[in-house]
Amino acid sequence: MNKNIVLCGVGGQGTVLASKLIAAAAMKKELPVMSAETIGMAQRGGSVFSHLRMGESLYSPMIAKGTADMILGFEPAETVRMLPYLKKDGQVVVSSRAVKPVTATLSGSSYNGTEMLEYLKKHVKNLLIIDTEKACREIGSSRVLNIILLGAAIRSGALGLSEEDIKNAIKERLPEKFHELNFRALNYGICSASDKI
Repeated sequence: MNKNIVLCGVGGQGTVLASKLIAAAAMKKELPVMSAETIGMAQRGGSVFSHLRMGESLYSPMIAKGTADMILGFEPAETVRMLPYLKKDGQVVVSSRAVKPVTATLSGSSYNGTEMLEYLKKHVKNLLIIDTEKACREIGSSRVLNIILLGAAIRSGALGLSEEDIKNAIKERLPEKFHELNFRALNYGICSASDKI
């Protein structure tokens, strides 16, 4: 099983942790993993993206354009920016919640992500949009957006990992006091994605 996954978002959304959980789950299954992260001004809401490759015969962590099996998008505009990496018929799982970039705030321009989501609907055949704002509200924490999206990615089938795989990675990587909350978020992502595929 070879998988190329691009994760993208902005600082503070848990993009890097999601990437590390996927990598840990893959390694537990004895799959070779390579990853590379780009963190641009993450603490100020700048772009963050990870290239994650799982499987045999990997020579570079970087994913070539047009070869990603999945884009896991934590923010609509960042997802559109990464679209050139998606292969034909690849899967996109994206949060509907827009994060207004600093530049838009300073210039006074309005940005709510709607145009980006419309663009994705027109250009992506396998698209799953998750209302993460509603999900985080129902779960009671805004800090689990990344885990909700991981759940949706599992449900899509394009991730190549199971709920159990990611649960085990959460147990290994996160303090025990956060396990229950994250398991609920993971399950929510799986269930909320089920009626949209």
